[in-house]
This record gives sequence, C-alpha cells and structure tokens, in this order.
Amino acid sequence: MDSATETFVAHRNLLFTVAYEMLGSAADAEDVLQETWLRWTGVDLDTVRDQRAYLVRITTRQALTRLRTLGRRKESYFGPWLPEPLLTSPDVAEDVELAESVSMAMLLVLETLTPTERAVFVLREVFDVEYDEIAEAVGKTPAAVRQIAHRARVHVAARRPRGGVSPAETRGALTAFKRAVETGDLQGLLDVLAPDVVLLGDGGGVVQALPKPVVGADRVSRLLAIGMPLTGGAVSVEPVQVNGCPALIVRLDGKIDDVVALRIDDGLITGLYIVRNPEKLAHVERETTLHR
Repeated sequence: MDSATETFVAHRNLLFTVAYEMLGSAADAEDVLQETWLRWTGVDLDTVRDQRAYLVRITTRQALTRLRTLGRRKESYFGPWLPEPLLTSPDVAEDVELAESVSMAMLLVLETLTPTERAVFVLREVFDVEYDEIAEAVGKTPAAVRQIAHRARVHVAARRPRGGVSPAETRGALTAFKRAVETGDLQGLLDVLAPDVVLLGDGGGVVQALPKPVVGADRVSRLLAIGMPLTGGAVSVEPVQVNGCPALIVRLDGKIDDVVALRIDDGLITGLYIVRNPEKLAHVERETTLHR
C-alpha cells in the first residue's frame, strides 16, 4: 500500500466510530468514510502535520453535512426512529466509556443535540480531541467550541443513563428478560422492568412496529405478553452484545426478524429498543469493529 492508503486503513475503525456516533447510522457512516477517502487521496501528505487529526477533521465535516440531511429525512420517518444496531465484540463492552457512547440510549440522547453540538460533544468527550482541532473541524473559534462543549455536556448529563451497572447485574437482567419472553412468565418480566420503562419500536414503515413509545412497566409487559412465549422450532432468541450493551437477536425461520436492545439502570430495564426495519439489520449479521 502507498502511504496515503496505509494511513487511512490504520485509522479506518476510528473514523467509522466517529461518523457512526455522529449519525447513528452505519450505512451513512460508511458513505462518509468513502467521501473521506476520496478527499484524502487528493491531499498533499507533505503538508499534513498530524495525519490522524486531519482524517478526523475530514470525517467530521462530511458527517456534519450528512447529519443535516439525515435530520430532514427523519422528519418524514414513519414512527419512532432508532439508531442502526451494530453487533459488537466483548472488548467494546470492556471499554466502559466507548460502550456508553455507542449505546442505543446514548445515541438517542445525542439525537436531541444540534448537529454542531453533537460533533463537538463526540469529539471532545469520547475521543478527547483538543479544542483547537475541533474548532478546525466544525468551523468555529476555540472559544466558541468550549462554550458549545459545556452546553452539550450539561444537556447530555441531564439525560444520560442514571447509574453504573455491574456485568453481573447486566447478565442477570438480560437472562431474566430472555427467560420471561421465551416462557411467557409475565411476573418474571415485571420483576426486571423499571416502573418508568420505555419501549420504542422501529419498523420504518416497512414492517409492523409500534407507532409511538409505550411507557410504564404494566403497559410494556402487557404489550410484550401478546407475543409471548417466543418458543417453537421456527423462533430462536440469541443473547448478544449490540452497541456494547446487552441485546437479543430474534430469528424467525433462521432469518433475523428484530433486534431488542436493552438499557439497564440500577439492575432494572429502563429502555427497550426494538429494531425491525430490515434496512437497519445488516450490521447484526457480523461483528463491527469500533475504536477510539
């Protein structure tokens, strides 16, 4: 490989992670990487002091442009919009900060930021990029970036997951939830749902899904009970790591029907994110490598 290609390949997983955290869409993140590569091949590398920073800058600019387009697309989206789930390896979950930053819960929090706030927050809080470099990427002064970072940090802090959960608590909640949906144990389901649990479903208007959020343990458990128990030769439920967090892949006749990602706070399930839109399920067939 030539020098430009070698550098791009070395940082590709990092650049994908930056783009995905800004967009919540693996397909769009891949498009951003393609655009980044095309611009990178036209750069005179002798003029670049820090190639990693330069690539992150190109990726951020392309992702910002794509994010504004995505915003318009989401306005006409049918039903709740959920991030595209990624099947991730155990090492992502071991990096607590990375796992939280790519979790379904956090990506939905980031959706409430403006595009520039999201870019600044991701670059600063997740990837520890210096303010001067962020300013170059988003077209602001370093002083303005500091103000944006502070505003975004406060905004996210008020909405992020409430507390840390040990791996044992996570496994326990996931196992109990899986057992409940497989056996139809309604009481077992209620035991692991937080009183204010929120259920979101994303079918994208392509397949049937919930048209709006469902809130409350009683309502969520009754809704899930309609489809329980999930047993039989045609149905399988597989526990996996999606976006660094516990999740279930549900298959019908061997084909992925949906992904159920969980948000767990204080040992109870506070969020259930069911992605059924087939256009969003391609990246749960194989692991995606994330890096920061």
